Amino acid sequence: MFSQINVKNIEIVRDAYGVPHIFGKTDAETAYGLAWAHSEDDFKTIQLAYMAGNGLLSKHKGIKAAPIDFLSQVIESQKTSDSLYHTLHSDFRKVLEGYTEGINRYAKLHPKEILEKDLFPITPQKIGAYTFFQLFISNQADDLMVAIVNDKIPVYKPTINEDVKGSNTLAFNSSKTGEEATYLAINTHQPLEGPTSWYEAHLVSEEGTNILGATFAGAPCILTGVNENLGWSHTVNYPDKADVYSLEMHPQKKHVYLVDGKEYKLKNKKAHFHMKVLGIPVKLSKTYYTSIYGPTLKNKTGYFSVRTPTLFNIKAMEQWWRMNKAKSFTEFYNILKMNALPGYNIGYADKNDTIFYISNGRIPKRNEQYDWTQVVPGNTLETLWTEYYKTEELPQVINPKSGFIYNANHSPFKSTDKNENPRADAFSKTMNYELYDNNRSTRLLQLIEENPIVDYKTFKKIKYDRTLPTPLAYNFVDFNALFEMKPEDYPDIAKLLTRIQLWNRTADANSMGAGAYAIFYYTLRDYYNRLGPSKTFNPLLIATCLRKAQKYMLKHFGTIDIALGDFQKLVRGNKEIPIYGLPDVITAMRGEPYKKGTLQITHGESYIGLVRFTPTNTEIETVISYGSSDHPNSPHYDDQMEMYANFQTKKMSLKKEEVYKKAVEIYRPD
Repeated sequence: MFSQINVKNIEIVRDAYGVPHIFGKTDAETAYGLAWAHSEDDFKTIQLAYMAGNGLLSKHKGIKAAPIDFLSQVIESQKTSDSLYHTLHSDFRKVLEGYTEGINRYAKLHPKEILEKDLFPITPQKIGAYTFFQLFISNQADDLMVAIVNDKIPVYKPTINEDVKGSNTLAFNSSKTGEEATYLAINTHQPLEGPTSWYEAHLVSEEGTNILGATFAGAPCILTGVNENLGWSHTVNYPDKADVYSLEMHPQKKHVYLVDGKEYKLKNKKAHFHMKVLGIPVKLSKTYYTSIYGPTLKNKTGYFSVRTPTLFNIKAMEQWWRMNKAKSFTEFYNILKMNALPGYNIGYADKNDTIFYISNGRIPKRNEQYDWTQVVPGNTLETLWTEYYKTEELPQVINPKSGFIYNANHSPFKSTDKNENPRADAFSKTMNYELYDNNRSTRLLQLIEENPIVDYKTFKKIKYDRTLPTPLAYNFVDFNALFEMKPEDYPDIAKLLTRIQLWNRTADANSMGAGAYAIFYYTLRDYYNRLGPSKTFNPLLIATCLRKAQKYMLKHFGTIDIALGDFQKLVRGNKEIPIYGLPDVITAMRGEPYKKGTLQITHGESYIGLVRFTPTNTEIETVISYGSSDHPNSPHYDDQMEMYANFQTKKMSLKKEEVYKKAVEIYRPD
């Protein structure tokens, strides 16, 4: 297609766990190899991702996928990717072209694996459309769209969000490690399956790339990882990244809205999606609009526009790719100044003893006179933001004297020692940064402060901690009264209550207390709508939840003596493993109903990377929840599950000679 790839320059080296180490002469050829290797391991998920971003998912899945196709068209992901493609630098466009060549070549040679022929050929613009779509969602802007459609806007009150799915990042320099070494924990918590589950790979080219880490389906580079000089990890952050505008419609003229008294015409458009009738896709359509503020939808009360920075920039993937190739902190920081990533905290460490934290993002400069946590007027240019805060203007910490940085999706103003944290009052309230702690952040700081020196063994112990703090510190709800209730006042649930109260708060798979607590915890969600503004469970409501949990335990297990690992399982195909963790412990796990009353873990600890930098070496150990392949007949479908469940890791290397020495398979993509 672009005739820049010579497959003779590409080698895919599979190690004992099937992880692909891809060597190419150019970055474009390495990207081709990544596309090929990932397609070998999980072509299905790559296709589903691209279909979602290009309005084709309902053609494959039918009406249940229509909302996804509708959203991708309302935000005009394809049109925007096409129109802004020229803004990408030519060197990155070559990488995208190489990646698409690899995907398309694989599809041509494996036609039976194609899910929807209209998706092919894949183009760089289609990759851009999917990235654009996914990052719009990452800004929580899709929630605002759903709220409009469901008539929850203009009176929008988000329901209680169980903010327990998040990630952790830790970094320590020599003043904390007590040796000439820097440590970094890559510990994102993602879905274990699907387009945003992690895929591990090692990318090497003669153009300066040598990085090991994890990426998502369809991405042409590593999204979180480590090279010979530095590494970084992400956690999700929650400043205000998306806004809703209430348009003032003209009293007589249809589809005309007023801004500062001037008339503007809504652009009337159609989104197309499919439902299947007798297995045949039938095309349907739905109207949407665009205004000067952004994509616009109508509900029972009016017309509302959504505006978020991801709508105006497609350079995020290019920035990630450049981060892959950075050789020093200065270079890495200058790449961040592209200001293309829409959000995400970054925890960073390097071989030069530098550690760094930033609550990163493309955050709009908004008019201070408005409450941006609510729907704002869409009838004045005073609310039409067009500028963004620079990277230097965001909350960050560089080489604190404390020797550590940490983040667990909590406040950026609590990212190191209290004497060195960024100050919340130094930032505009319109940015609406998080101010809270959670269980993970509370526990991380406690463990860090308990250890004046964090050697590598202690570093790993902290990363794999499974204990909830006392008192509990969920940022979205409070049920600490659970531990103050007197069992004798509740004779019918006294044994269950006592078991939880005497529990050491550690989420081990063999813990009966953790099993009882987990089942109780999952009953709470049914009662969130009964809570007032304090979001606090009183003893009466807690007792109701305990009775419900006890009834559940007796129904499904015949006893309340249930270990956590008997209740929740790590499941892959026919393999089931008892697993540790709870929502919002450092080793977070979250699940969905499975069978016979058990839970299948679907989200939490996923790709784990532990890195020790010295001036002369980079030591890496990693593990992933299942394995490198999505094919049940592959030996790498589930071969890391036991390691993962037993807090073990595999040693990895960036050195070519070591990779080839331990290679199990070496081949070229063809």
